[in-house]
Amino acid sequence: MILFLGLSPGRAGAAEGTAEQRPFLAYLASWAEVATQDPAKTLLARLPGSISHVALGFVKPDLAYAGDLDLSGTGLAFPFSGTILKDAIAALKAKHPDTRVLLAVGGWGYFGWDARDFRALAQLVKDLGADGVDLDYETADSGCARTPDGAIACADDARAITVLADLRAALPRPYVVSLAGWSVGAYGEGRFAASEPRYGPYVGMMRALLKSEAARGLDLVSVMSYDAGPNYQPLEAFRAYRSLWSGPLALGIQVMPSDAGGPRFTLERTVKLLQEVLADPKAGAMLYGLGLVPPGPTGPDNPDYRALARAICVTLDRAGCEAPVP
Repeated sequence: MILFLGLSPGRAGAAEGTAEQRPFLAYLASWAEVATQDPAKTLLARLPGSISHVALGFVKPDLAYAGDLDLSGTGLAFPFSGTILKDAIAALKAKHPDTRVLLAVGGWGYFGWDARDFRALAQLVKDLGADGVDLDYETADSGCARTPDGAIACADDARAITVLADLRAALPRPYVVSLAGWSVGAYGEGRFAASEPRYGPYVGMMRALLKSEAARGLDLVSVMSYDAGPNYQPLEAFRAYRSLWSGPLALGIQVMPSDAGGPRFTLERTVKLLQEVLADPKAGAMLYGLGLVPPGPTGPDNPDYRALARAICVTLDRAGCEAPVP
């Protein structure tokens, strides 16, 4: 068994009764899936049960979906039909019934929030046999700025809150609704007023949303704690989000090197970052994303998604870490 920095599954010291509750959400890049007509051979169907949530990326908010598992207008880029996808989800859940499969709606470039069709999105979730939606609320410019009294206000606040409320109304519990929080989205006020980077139109963009009544509709929040420049500190972002959200909170780990600069998520850095949040019993991890392979030879300092997934699993002390990620 390969161990990471002295850690092994079932290590002593994990909080009793909390290890299995720690979220491990992993995005699966639809465009990086296996091109196959056999649902059992898809990456999705072969995932281990150590991953608690799998988010399939990405669906357009303004998707066109009329039924019959036709994915052509949804934004998803799987190299197979919706029927194969449905069967792959069923195969995964047959092996791991506790795994939650989510459709990730939004993401960079999918900005059609004003033309959102959450009725169609909910129908797609139900037709595929999925468990809910991951809200990746991104915009070309959130228009966040500091007010004269030092608070953060964003031109997009009202719409963001309405989007979440509409999504939960379309998919009432027990469907899962999770949120992908922008890297600096919880900065800008109080003890996080000077957190770096402290300027830009996205600083504080999630504050109003997470303080709103609509946030009661969330089941999980993950922090996209990457792609924010060399001064960005993932642990500071985690603390900022924790100040706004008391539920399950996942620290984001990225497979690909950042286009904005900053250190790589090596195996050692990943483990050390996650060890710093383990005192929080509701802390977990998010991985972006399954199927993505970094440039150059892979190794501890340039890990692929498989190595990062295993390092995350072991550090969170989840069950089933010995099962390989395909």
